[in-house]
Amino acid sequence: MTTASKLAQLRELSVVVADTGDYDAIKRLRPVDCTTNPTLVKKALDLPVYAGLIERELQWGRAQAGETQDIAKAVVDRLTVGVGTMLAELVPGRVSTEVDADQAHNTDATIAKAREFIAMYEAAGVPRSKVLIKIAATWAGVEAARVLQAEGIDCNLTLIFNPTQALACSEAGAFLISPFVGRILDWYVANGQTPATIDEDPGVQFVRGVYAEFKRRGSPTVVMGASFRSTAQIEALAGCDRLTISPDLLEKLDADTGELPRTLVAGAAEAVNVVAIDEARFEADLAADPMATEKLATGIDAFAKDLQTLRQTIAAQLAGGLS
Repeated sequence: MTTASKLAQLRELSVVVADTGDYDAIKRLRPVDCTTNPTLVKKALDLPVYAGLIERELQWGRAQAGETQDIAKAVVDRLTVGVGTMLAELVPGRVSTEVDADQAHNTDATIAKAREFIAMYEAAGVPRSKVLIKIAATWAGVEAARVLQAEGIDCNLTLIFNPTQALACSEAGAFLISPFVGRILDWYVANGQTPATIDEDPGVQFVRGVYAEFKRRGSPTVVMGASFRSTAQIEALAGCDRLTISPDLLEKLDADTGELPRTLVAGAAEAVNVVAIDEARFEADLAADPMATEKLATGIDAFAKDLQTLRQTIAAQLAGGLS
């Protein structure tokens, strides 16, 4: 038995990313990157370390003229970038910042918000090289990433559940994709298909397949496994380019000193005859995949609802401060 923790061993095999906006957890667990979304920002606002940021942005909001809802949207954007700026000081790598999920099917709106976030980060002294713009992997999101990547704005295409989805992101030049291991497993378990072993886990199998195909094609797009339900799923993907992991699972890996073998090994790139994925094939392949269709839609909906809740919370605080 090794004396090194599984987390320490994992760091030697994959880039470890923290799936949280918890400042103290990131400081303690020392991930290379971290990732945020409205759900995580909403949780982060309850943490004392962000109290000063919140009060400062609320004061800014109360000084603005206009409709409360519009001001609340602007304050939420400022908080999102504010949290990301604080986290960028902690991690040596990148912070993923999610654009509005309620615009997931609007290419132009996604591009506009990505540019706005990058400008806000740069104004705060955070270079674009420290930021990943997180976009739901709809066809509109893929098209937005194609434009943004050409402008030097690196993108994290998220909510990946289907091979065609993943390959379309790669073909668009996306810097990184986030296939959702746990949510894939959730769907199969809910439909009465519980795997007998970790190697039969459909989420694990999906990421292994995407990783192998990307390496076979020589794709530079980073594969970052996400949405884990257990350390077993993480261990089954040791060697994946990156793995984004919640603090509780990071803690469990840190407490375990068992052996952690590499399970993913990049094969040599081959000369592959690729027929580019267009919108018709993308939509047809997703429509033929009930799991991907459902999980993409519910994932976008959940992020959009959390964003709306965050805006409503800020609007109430703004109104309270004005009364």
